[in-house]
Amino acid sequence: MFKILVVEDDKNISQLMKTYLVKDGYDVILAKDGVDALEQMERTHIDLAITDLMMPNMDGFEFTQAVREISPIPVLMVTAKEELVDKKKGFQAGADDYMVKPIDLDEMLLRVSALLRRAMMANEKVIRIGNTTVDYNSLSVTANNYSIELTKKEFQLLFKLLSSPNRIFTRAQLMDDIWGYDSESDERTVDVHIRRIREKLEDFTDDFEVVTVRGLGYKAVIHSD
Repeated sequence: MFKILVVEDDKNISQLMKTYLVKDGYDVILAKDGVDALEQMERTHIDLAITDLMMPNMDGFEFTQAVREISPIPVLMVTAKEELVDKKKGFQAGADDYMVKPIDLDEMLLRVSALLRRAMMANEKVIRIGNTTVDYNSLSVTANNYSIELTKKEFQLLFKLLSSPNRIFTRAQLMDDIWGYDSESDERTVDVHIRRIREKLEDFTDDFEVVTVRGLGYKAVIHSD
């Protein structure tokens, strides 16, 4: 049974979300703010976190950033703020998905299921999107019985983006995660590798694409899932 952490300071909303999640077969733990949530994560294994944005003590942005330092679990951010700048800030903090209040609870269940499915595939080192399979063990991308191989850095970069669809990664984040903090390469290296990935996959698969987010970085967009 997957264990979901709901971080929400409104007791009525958190109880309603818990009711829906439990009915759908999840084990649910409630936290009133980011500080409480991190304490819960120290005591028990969590598979996915759903966090509100505006909370006392530690808000959703700070909580998500803290989670990213200790765990790769999916984070679904739920907030009353629908401005693009807030969504960008949420993804930059490390959120994997974003919903605006008032949320459709049935849609929430679908998003939770999709995030958990992708996380499981990432843990297995294999990502399947439509007719395309991305296999970490062979550093290959396969579609319609044909395979192409990427260099190790190209593959690691693509795999990271596909492991969190629609999440925006800055060039600095990608440099640190793929090349390491002490790399002598600059951020233009990311652009070069993205261009090579696009060239190799341009006529190979239509299931996803790597999109440039102007002024921020890159994200993977899934066309079929």
